[in-house]
Amino acid sequence: MSWLTWRQFRVPALVGVVALALFTAYVVHLGLDVRDAEHAYRAQCAGRSDCPRLAQLAVDYENTSLYLAALLAPVPGLLGMFWGAPLVARELEAGTQRLVWNQSVTRRRWLAVKLTVVGLAAMAVTGVAAALVTWAMSPVDRVADNRFSTVLFGARNLAPVAYAVFAVVLGVLIGLVVRRTVPAMAVTALVFVVVQFLVPNLVRPHLLPARHVTLPMTASAINQARGLGGITGAPVVKGLTLPDAWITDVSELRTRDGTALDRAIFDRCFTDPPRTGAAEGPFGDTATCLADHDLHVDVAYQPVGRYWSVQWLESGCYLLLAGLLAAVAFRRVQRRPS
Repeated sequence: MSWLTWRQFRVPALVGVVALALFTAYVVHLGLDVRDAEHAYRAQCAGRSDCPRLAQLAVDYENTSLYLAALLAPVPGLLGMFWGAPLVARELEAGTQRLVWNQSVTRRRWLAVKLTVVGLAAMAVTGVAAALVTWAMSPVDRVADNRFSTVLFGARNLAPVAYAVFAVVLGVLIGLVVRRTVPAMAVTALVFVVVQFLVPNLVRPHLLPARHVTLPMTASAINQARGLGGITGAPVVKGLTLPDAWITDVSELRTRDGTALDRAIFDRCFTDPPRTGAAEGPFGDTATCLADHDLHVDVAYQPVGRYWSVQWLESGCYLLLAGLLAAVAFRRVQRRPS
């Protein structure tokens, strides 16, 4: 049974190996280039342990790091779509599963072998790709302080492997239910994208209890934010940062007694602030006007030291979900008519 599954899977596996080889060549070249730049910056620091020039490394490779992560991010979904979904759907569509089931091979063994072979292959491909990306960008990650960002977190270390396992099992189950290859591939891609959107926004911030801190909103602090006002015009600041922390939630602007800033005051400062003639920063007189009201925000955050804990917890969630989907698949393949 294992040999038969491998023969059926050998062409997709070959495509995966070739793609991985090309990806490896590019990432190894990039990783060596990053290390050459790191050594050059360290040389400018004359052997100092704290090298301020290294901060430029994050600036130089910021876009490259994002592009590389964006290149790896769809890989688990593509494996689920092209490896997982057709694995069973193609057999059910053609009726070839009956030949195997009539030769003393149980349905569960048939499904277990398929899941094992393709699942291990997906783990190997994604694991190697993730390890290469993690190695190549590790000098940049050490100085960039953004490993919790949505794109980068899912392209480093353990998480991509768990995503791949989940995607393959998801594809197999959908193929078992839909029983048509092309629709199963489309549904797999859609469901995986939805899950990948929901987890970073709704699950990841709550895997561990957040810590809280109150930040005074001085004119300088407001000018360091990336935006003012929500979609509805709510009195909020966007894009705040904390050293060595991932901010998961920021309250509305609050006054000294803890109540939300009056919307009329916010609108007035935003649209027609008093002109000081000396305000600096991107928000200028608006920041000065808001700061005059002694404002603060309550911030929930995850310390960067919890990075590996969140990696393990999120990976465990995906693996647990994959296990539940596999159990449903085994139950369905046993009960459905041939």
